[in-house]
Amino acid sequence: MSLADELLADLEEAGNEGEDGLYPEEEEVDSDGERTQGRMEGGLEDIPEEMEVDYSKAESVASIAKLRNSKQFSEIIEKISEYIGKQRKNSDVSGPVEADPEYRLIVAANNLTVEIDNELNIIHKFTRDKYSKRFPELESLVPDSLDYIRTVKELGNNLEKCKNNETLQQILTNATIMVVSVTASTTQGSLLSEDELKQLEEACDMALELNQSKHRIYEYVESRMSFIAPNLSIIVGASTAAKIMGIAGGLTNLSKMPACNLMLLGAQRRTLSGFSSTSLLPHTGFIYHCDVVQSLPPDLRRKAARLVAAKCTLASRVDSFHESSDGKVGYDLKEEIERKFDKWQEPPPVKQVKPLPAPLDGQRKKRGGRRYRKMKERLGLTEIRKHANRMTFAEIEDDAYQEDLGFSLGQLGKSGSGRVRQAQVNEATKARISKSLQRTLQKQSMTYGGKSTVRDRSSGTSSSVAFTPLQGLEIVNPQAAEKKVAEANQKYFSNMAEFLKVKKESKM
Repeated sequence: MSLADELLADLEEAGNEGEDGLYPEEEEVDSDGERTQGRMEGGLEDIPEEMEVDYSKAESVASIAKLRNSKQFSEIIEKISEYIGKQRKNSDVSGPVEADPEYRLIVAANNLTVEIDNELNIIHKFTRDKYSKRFPELESLVPDSLDYIRTVKELGNNLEKCKNNETLQQILTNATIMVVSVTASTTQGSLLSEDELKQLEEACDMALELNQSKHRIYEYVESRMSFIAPNLSIIVGASTAAKIMGIAGGLTNLSKMPACNLMLLGAQRRTLSGFSSTSLLPHTGFIYHCDVVQSLPPDLRRKAARLVAAKCTLASRVDSFHESSDGKVGYDLKEEIERKFDKWQEPPPVKQVKPLPAPLDGQRKKRGGRRYRKMKERLGLTEIRKHANRMTFAEIEDDAYQEDLGFSLGQLGKSGSGRVRQAQVNEATKARISKSLQRTLQKQSMTYGGKSTVRDRSSGTSSSVAFTPLQGLEIVNPQAAEKKVAEANQKYFSNMAEFLKVKKESKM
């Protein structure tokens, strides 16, 4: 054994381990109690092993597709024809619903739809291998199996039928028809024989008949969904409920399935070689395409499909135990779904305009300017007020108004202020003193009584008592004349004197 053969053998073993060990398939329990391997990803159908076989040398389609001629298929179709005209109600069932013959027929019909899908894949493979001799490019141009089978039946050996074909326009889109017609004019395929055309026609008729039988089964199961799964039918509709129950293999298997797998039931894998795959939505099944989800905007559909799948799981479990036969649980779950849909689509709340909070920092410094400087000069502390507020240490101050108030002028008007240098007074900023205030200050600074007053610091032995020869002792005021003279001088000759109006004496 060479080194290359050993490497190939190791790669094959690693591939088998990855298929069997890393991605194990789920096991499901069927009605007979036997364990069978379930489909991965909850309904994503993997390619059967028969499709890998080359069917180009097969004699007829009946030798590889035997479901249509089987006894089981014919019996189920006959029973469906008997029951399809009858109306059933929940009150007609006595005992467990599994014992009812129609319920067992519905479960068998659901299982039959899965087998029909597998049979259609086999027929599609057979048709593709046979027709690739005539038109090998058609496989990549028409990826859908049923559309491919219908196209093959319509075209046959004559590829010129692509142009202006009304039947083909009902199967394919106009763009696809144009591509198929252009490719058919340049294909290198050869003509088919009469036997090969008969085999293809037989295979196409069988596939279309099986597809029609599958839709008939779906219609029957849909008409009985209110009898089997009333709560599930209320949420997603009878048609979608019948499809997901048919793929899952019955209501019991559907109730055991988690919501993440239930959402993928009915998803399709397609590989479009040479075409854009943007139109294909990955991980989207029957629930995504139901009317409940499709009524929402596209950006909310995936989120809605997850919600609906979760509620469908709950409803299927309720239906599997045959509770709430009147559908009350289904109505409640559907109302909850609709409330959440409305909540997702409601506009955002209007933002209220809120006032700004009070700043934490202090008051900002105001701008400078001529007006602000004038105001500061007018309201600022003047030099006079500074001197009035300043007091000399260890000196008794005199009251400016009365002895009881204790208000003094401080160092205002005193020469000995105790400072080496007097404060420089700015004349431009010096506060103005009104004339009435100047008069008041001048009156307060006046001294009366000459040298005998206390203000003049004269001797205390001076007296106001005088001796007269007529009356003896008499109290007089010797400074009265001096005071009178001072007041007259202040009135007429002072700097603060005002204009006086003197009355002229009239001459007689």
